[in-house]
Parts: sequence; C-alpha cells; structure tokens
Amino acid sequence: MKKILLPVAVLVLQACAQVPTAAPVPEPAPEPVAVPPPPMAVIKPAPVEAAKPPPAAKPAVVAEKPAAKPPAEVGDLWQRIRKGFAIANLEGKLVKQKTAQYAASPEYLQRIIGRSRLYLYHIVEEIEKRGLPTELALLPMVESAFNPMAYSRAHASGLWQFIPGTGRRFELEQNTWYDGRRDVVDSTSAALDYLTKLHEMHGDWHLALASYNWGENAVRKAVARNKAARKKTDYASLRMPKETRHYIPKLQALENIIADPQAYGVDLDAIPDQPYFTVVTDAPDIDVHLAARLAEMPVDEFIALNPGFSRPLIRASASRRIILPADKVGAFYDNLDDYDEGALVSWQVYKPAPGEKLEAIAKRFEIGVAELKRVNGISPRATRLPAELVVPMNGEAKATLAELPLMYAPPIPSYGGARAVHVVKSGDTLSSIAARYRVSVSSLKAWNQVGRFLQIGQKIYIR
Repeated sequence: MKKILLPVAVLVLQACAQVPTAAPVPEPAPEPVAVPPPPMAVIKPAPVEAAKPPPAAKPAVVAEKPAAKPPAEVGDLWQRIRKGFAIANLEGKLVKQKTAQYAASPEYLQRIIGRSRLYLYHIVEEIEKRGLPTELALLPMVESAFNPMAYSRAHASGLWQFIPGTGRRFELEQNTWYDGRRDVVDSTSAALDYLTKLHEMHGDWHLALASYNWGENAVRKAVARNKAARKKTDYASLRMPKETRHYIPKLQALENIIADPQAYGVDLDAIPDQPYFTVVTDAPDIDVHLAARLAEMPVDEFIALNPGFSRPLIRASASRRIILPADKVGAFYDNLDDYDEGALVSWQVYKPAPGEKLEAIAKRFEIGVAELKRVNGISPRATRLPAELVVPMNGEAKATLAELPLMYAPPIPSYGGARAVHVVKSGDTLSSIAARYRVSVSSLKAWNQVGRFLQIGQKIYIR
C-alpha cells in the first residue's frame, strides 16, 4: 500500500507508497507489530469518572472529554455508520469475491473489528465534522487491519498507512520520540484532510480512494491516458496495479457486511455510540509503564491508545497529549497525586560521544545491547546511533523491560537476513519457539518486534 487495537486492549510518495493491504486470510495485512486484540465482549460503557481539578503543574483534560450517558440512551455506532454511507456502490466479480472472503474468515474479521472499537467513535466524529461519507471509517480495516503499529516494506506506518514524505506533507511530526503517523488523533485528521483533497481533485470517491492507495499522480496520468484514447475515465475503466484494482472492492465488501451482517452470517457486536477515550494534555515527563500503571491498565493497552510514542519515556517537550480510556482518567489523577515528580521517570536521555560504541554504552548502563537497541528503535543491523538515546536511570527501568511491548521500532522487513522463518501455530509461545531454534526469548523479541502476544500465522524470523 502507499501511505498513509473490543475494549481496553494493539499514519503515502506523492500519494501513498504501494504496500500490502489488510485482507482476510487469503491476503493478510502488512506484517504489523503485534497488537494484542481486546476480548470480544460487547462494550458496556460505564459512566465517565469525572477528572478532579488537577493541582498546579499537573496534567489537565482539555479535549475529547466524553459526556456520560445512561446505558439505555447509548446507541450502536454501527447504525450511525450505516446511515452515513454515501459512496456509490461498486459492483462486480471482485466485490463478490472479497465479500465472500471476509465473510468466510470470521476470526480475522472479529480481530480487526475488535481493534477498531478503541478508535471508531473518534474517527466517525471527525468524518461527520467534515461532512464526509462514513465508509471512510472502514478504510483502516483495509489499510492496517486497525493496527496502529502496522508498518510496511515501503515504510508506511499507522492506522492510515502514511509514508514519511506524505506524513510530513500533512504535518505529521516524525522524530526519535514521536511518530505522528501512528498517533490516532493526528493521523486521522491528516488522512481525512488528504482524502478531502483527493475528492476535490477528482470529484469522484472511487478515484480519490484509488489515488490514496496508488498515488494522485499515478491516477491523474491514468485518467489522462484514457482521455487521450477516448476511453472512459471512471475507476473501473483505468489500467492500474493489482493492489489498487482490489483496494476499493475490499472496502465495498466490508461496507456490504457492515450494512447487513446477518445476510453474510456475521455476528457483529454493538459498539457504544459514545467516546471511548479522553485526551489529556500537558502531561509531565513520565515512563510509559508508569503512566499505564497510574491509569490502572496494562501497558500494551496504554500503547494501543498512545502508539505515537517511540520510547519508554514520554517527554512532555516531545508530545502534546496522552490518551486514556474515559473511565480511567479519575484513577490516573488520583494515583498521580501520590507521586513526587522526580519518581515519575526511571529512564534518562543520553547523548553518545562521537565514535562511542553501542556496546560500551550498554555496558556502562548495565543493559543488554539488544534491549538497548529495542527501547531506542534501533534496527539490529544498524551501525549509526541516534543523537539521543534513552538509558536506564535506575533498577526500575530494567525491571520494567519485560513489561514493555516491543512496539517502538518498525518491524524487521521479511526479506533477507533470516536463517529460518517460523510460522506461528496454535499453542506456540515465544519460549517454545526460542527453545526450538536454540535462541533466547529476548533475541526473538528484538529480531521481530513482538510483544507478549502471538497470532496464528504470524511469521517469526530467526537471525
């Protein structure tokens, strides 16, 4: 593709680089970093616990603060999405094929729908603010399988699969501490801005979506070729790569199933039509694992809402917000009050001296080289060091290494450099795989950028 995680659970060259898109079993999503799917129960929203007024120099909730509704008044977000469908239906053999594939892969469909529960309300709200068709809320299912850590060979990242250049074009900040392409709020805004621009360019949603996948210049040239040959210039009449030819049929297939799940034998659990998360701004410098602990939630679920952070230390100067489940905000503030500011961090910033080797730095701070690379997003084969590293300040940092999901760096490309590739089967664990290939679990994690959870069919590379 070219571009641009069930409750409490894992952001284009001129348009978007051509990369693999998510699809049912026959066409898996682009080898993302594993985000553990949340349990498949229907969300039963609890009244939002009001955030108490923070003391001076404490974070403050300033946006996305949800208003609690009695359960009886909470509608189903799917129904709201259905009412907003406005893109002309695409017909044909490919649409029927893709619809059948999704319907025949209920576990896959439930997994991506499960991840979507964390983000869909926000996306639908932003779509409706712009007056756009709500089919666009399903696009991350095609792009990334709603995995905000998805990363492609073309370096497209996030729910909306932005490549670096297009991300910068739409003001998505990218540095060693933060990647706006993965940030749920920033990337959604950028993606909808880009899709609006593409629709204004073509006056047709199918061509706009093709441009999002293939690239606006590529679609423009294809239209020009057809015009010159006095041929039709609609989406179905253009010559295009196979991926783009299948791209819109996938979206149409998902729309067909969401519109009438019973017709396809799909059990579509309701999603509450109310905000899932709250945005907190002006947070202090704080460890990722501690922020999750203060919010009384698992680290992997915290990262599922805050995937833009690229290090285990959140620096207030490098991030504009943290995102918490609406019902966790009160606990976060109550627990934060019990901490001195100096106890909020166990990692420190270290600037390597010219010529200093990573091995020497790891020895100095008593951390393994693989672990030091992992928490700093350094590829196992990289030779250059970033200008800044995070290193342990005390034993607390080292003790939390096992807590941190390996979601800070892009996954290692699947091509080359591996002496074996293990396809995860039912019952496999990192320990059993490590024992089979006589390697350490920490090495497997560093090589594959995986966390505690494995998915059947996932590829594990043995270096």
